[in-house]
Amino acid sequence: MADQPSAPRGPVTILATALAYAGGAVLLATALLTSVSVVRRWFTSQPVPGDFELVSLGAGLAVAGFLAYGTLLRTNILVDTFTTWAPRGLTRAVDACWTLVWAGVAAVLAERLFVGAAETLRTGTTTMVLGLPTWWAVGLAALGFGATALAALAWVARLLRGQD
Repeated sequence: MADQPSAPRGPVTILATALAYAGGAVLLATALLTSVSVVRRWFTSQPVPGDFELVSLGAGLAVAGFLAYGTLLRTNILVDTFTTWAPRGLTRAVDACWTLVWAGVAAVLAERLFVGAAETLRTGTTTMVLGLPTWWAVGLAALGFGATALAALAWVARLLRGQD
């Protein structure tokens, strides 16, 4: 869209961008691992041990890494079917309300993931095949959702100031 507003600037943007790049790198590594595992299976009838565990962790981390950046750029799905007729101030208020709801959901998910990370660290939870600890992945997902909540709050502030 030509009239798409620029993203907020500052520490939240830096964090969201870094997480998106990290998510992209993890997704690329996951795709490479999958390819290697398939080729290995063709030649040796054996996949890379624990490939499904690593792909599961990688895919989840990639998604958590992309969420804040997507929220910051407002590339999520926006449905304006019922507000196209409304004055810009009203649509801005509706957008701010629903973005605040998204910030709340992301914050709750971040907090629950943080608690989950602490619990998996305390209990020593590991993956089944490779025996990798999982607390770090859950903790990184908490970071991704926390950054998403901050990105959404940055937009709420901009929308309420009329800077969309």
